[in-house]
This record gives sequence, C-alpha cells and structure tokens, in this order.
Amino acid sequence: MLPFGPLSVGGPTFDGMDRHGSGVGSCDEGTVGAVRERGGEGVMTQGEASDRARCAVAGPGEPSAEGAADPSGPAATDPSASAAASGDPEAARRRAERRAERITAGATELEQRLADLLRAGLAGAEQSGHGLWEETAARMVDAQAPGLASRVRELGAIPSSGPGWPVRLLEECALLHLLDRGWLHRERLPAGLAATVRSRVGLPTSADGPILRDRWLVLAQYDTADARLTTRRVWLYGAETARTVLLLSYGAAGRPPELALPVGLALEAEVSAYPDAGRRRVAFGRRFAPPGPTRTRPRGVTTSRAAVRYGEALRDDPWLDSVPVTLERVVPVPDGGGWQLADADEDSALPLARTTGSQPGLWRLVALSGGAPVTVFGECGHRGFTPLTAWPTGPGPAVPLC
Repeated sequence: MLPFGPLSVGGPTFDGMDRHGSGVGSCDEGTVGAVRERGGEGVMTQGEASDRARCAVAGPGEPSAEGAADPSGPAATDPSASAAASGDPEAARRRAERRAERITAGATELEQRLADLLRAGLAGAEQSGHGLWEETAARMVDAQAPGLASRVRELGAIPSSGPGWPVRLLEECALLHLLDRGWLHRERLPAGLAATVRSRVGLPTSADGPILRDRWLVLAQYDTADARLTTRRVWLYGAETARTVLLLSYGAAGRPPELALPVGLALEAEVSAYPDAGRRRVAFGRRFAPPGPTRTRPRGVTTSRAAVRYGEALRDDPWLDSVPVTLERVVPVPDGGGWQLADADEDSALPLARTTGSQPGLWRLVALSGGAPVTVFGECGHRGFTPLTAWPTGPGPAVPLC
C-alpha cells in the first residue's frame, strides 16, 4: 500500500498501486494471481545479487550472479561442473535437478517459518530482531535460492521501519508465501510466469532473446551498494522500437562496475533480452558507434496511465516493485510533508517516493521546472514515483536526478 494515503488519479480516489490487487489466484490451483518487484522488472535486488555470489560458494559449480560459473571457485574442481561447462547436457541436467531439489527443500522450510510467525503473532517479530531472519536467510543461501534469501533478509528490517510496520510485514510475508507456492507448483504455471518465478527465486538465466538493434538513448544510470557488491543499473530507450530496457552490471564492494554510459547521449548497439515476464533486462551485444549527442526523447504518458501501466505489469510479475515510466508535462509540487508530480493537463498526480525528499535531485527537478511542465523519466511503483532524469519542455539537455 502506498504510504502517502489515497492517490487522486483522474479525479476519484485511486489506490491502484496497492501491491495486493483483487482476483488473486491460488498457486495450488495452477495460477499465481495478480497481487504485486522488489527491485524493478526482472531486476535483482542488491542483497539478491550478493547472495547469488554466495550461492556460487555454497554449492559446487553453481553459477555466480552473472550466470556464469566462477573459474576460480569450487566449480573449477567439481567434475559435474566441468562436464557441464564442456557441454555435457546430461551432467547439466543432473546439476539442475540437484539444485531444484535444494531450492524445494528451502522453500518448504520457509513456508513453515512463515506459518510459525503468523501462528505466534506479528508482535513477536519486533522482539526477535534481525537474528531470526538472518539465520533463515542463511538457510536459503544454503539451499541456493538467493532470491528467497534476499526477501527473507528484508523482513528483518520491517519491524524497525516505523508506524504501520505490521501491515508492511504481512504484505511481504504474503508475497514471499506466493513465491514459495509458485516455486513448489511451477509445473502448473504458464511458461512466462514460471520463468519469472525461477528468476525471482534466484536461478540464473541467460540473455537468449532475439537480438535487437537500435539507437539507444541513455535514460538514467545509478549505483546501489552493500558490504559485498556494487550494482549498476542503466536504463536505455530505443529510438526506433520505443522500448525501455535495463542493463545490469556488478563490481566488488567499494569499486564501481566497468560499464558506464553518459546520461542523455545515444549509441547504436545490439541487445538481447533475459527471459523474465517483461523481458526488460537485456545484455549488451555489438556496439557500432560510441555514445554521441542526440535530440531523441522518450515518449511520455500521463500520471494516470503510469499507474495503470504498473498495475498491468503486476499481472505478469506479482513481485514487481516498479516499472520504468516517462511522464510528460508534469509539475513538481509540495504535498503535505512530501512532493508529487502533478499532471499539467489532467486532475491527477503521482506521489514521489519518500526517499526522494532527501536527495539533491529533487531540488534540481524543482529548479528545472520553475513551475512549468517538464518531462521526467523514473520508476513508478507501490512506494511512489522515483525521478531519475528530466528534460525541459523546450530544447535542452537531459538533467540527471540521481
């Protein structure tokens, strides 16, 4: 649920970015219904990427966060991993089956932990602190399910997150339960949703989608970091295809990833998509020219359409935190203790995410607007809208906000 109260979209009260929608299906009946990405569409969270690296050590020969075996790790001496790396399909099948069995055991154990929590009452979560969740997360890492480990670890921080934490904890437990059930009954799911469940659990995937060549505008770039890993996210917009795609790269803690693209420039390149529900995450292929100036701007939508777009995306990926959206002709205005982007041509608005208020990018956005409409690219989700880049109404370069 949005922490900003009811949101007016198109006039009437609208809470369309609630993470739990109506018509939730039962995994036991073969479907995962539309409820609500932690971490963006097809995007690993920071903790998940770190846990993937740990899973490479926890299990012999398992892929790292990038989906490739680490030649310097246990895979280098594991016969089955060596056989798989050399193209032995039978060895690869056996390894996949063993990992699936470990994940299934971990998901079953996690279901019991969640049931115990609800049986004892949510108040106990505040008293137990982080220790219980860290232990459970470690068990999920042992089960080689870094996606589950990351979500479990997040549960430990919710009781100290301020007023309303029991509601947020219950929401996250419900989504974690949904992911567990999705994995345990994955053979009953549609192919696209089953691929999303595998990705959310933490199984490595490869960019096996069709190659797409375009002139890509660099929309935004920002890093997140923890004690073990730095993750860089780069959003691109195709001038011809009008597609918005995401590049992920990783670096050791304290060191930025090698991939760096200047915001506002464009480059001609090929990309191929990973098999998540939205197929937004891509891998770089051949580049045909270095980044250069461009007049290309992404196509924008209204604030009401942005909220609808997020709701539609939840049908394919109930664990989605946000979707990339470009808002056209919006004005940043104060809203009580926060800010919102008001549509200049409609009676609607989107609240900015709480964390935006403490970022210098907010004041750059306000200065760029000066009360006039601007175009803003960002991530729209259940926490609100996070602005990443803005353009003035008239001619002018992109202004990074992150």
